[in-house]
Amino acid sequence: MDYFKKPLISSTRDAVYHTLKAQILSLALLPGATISEKEMSVSFNVSRTPVRESFVQLAQEGLLDIYPQRGTVVSRIDLELVDEARFIREHLESAVIRLACLSFPEESLRLLQMNLASQKVCMDEQDFKKMFELDEEFHRTIFEGCKKMNTWAVIGQINVHLNRTRMLRLATDHHWDELYAQHGQIVDAIQEQQPDKAEKLIRAHLQVGIADQALLKEKFPTYFK
Repeated sequence: MDYFKKPLISSTRDAVYHTLKAQILSLALLPGATISEKEMSVSFNVSRTPVRESFVQLAQEGLLDIYPQRGTVVSRIDLELVDEARFIREHLESAVIRLACLSFPEESLRLLQMNLASQKVCMDEQDFKKMFELDEEFHRTIFEGCKKMNTWAVIGQINVHLNRTRMLRLATDHHWDELYAQHGQIVDAIQEQQPDKAEKLIRAHLQVGIADQALLKEKFPTYFK
């Protein structure tokens, strides 16, 4: 999913919801920031009803905390939820990567290689939002090539807190060489049909951020629960 490109909008509520979600995930709205229905209705030039409905949906996804009579706050990142999301993703993606090593379309492999080329350009430009998008697209392409898009959708539902730590890491540390190198090794393992190697790589890849979490919490204590 492309979090920062404008999606197809079917209603005012959808427009408000998608824009607010993109702002939260891109850290334009920081964890702990206070927002209000009135403020957002003025900003979007809409009535308060679609804003209120969007707030409720985002709260259900864990991105907003709504306190009656007190206001609404962008939720702080819960590291327990981050770790659980990573745990689920690691196990699902390990299974899918093994399938990719058994059978993977040439077109999907070509898309992965094109993605790597785009990542290289992005590293030179230091565009952390684009790097996040390319990272998502890389993994999504693997699931798509294995015809496991419903599984990818499940991951998307539990990924919100994990994605914010990923975004924060990319934004604060522009040394993305390890990320790029791991992606390249994963493509090689798929191409060479080495499932054991690929699974080992994907597990190591998804665990990279664990060590960074303590550092991020120390550097940005107000962003975390």
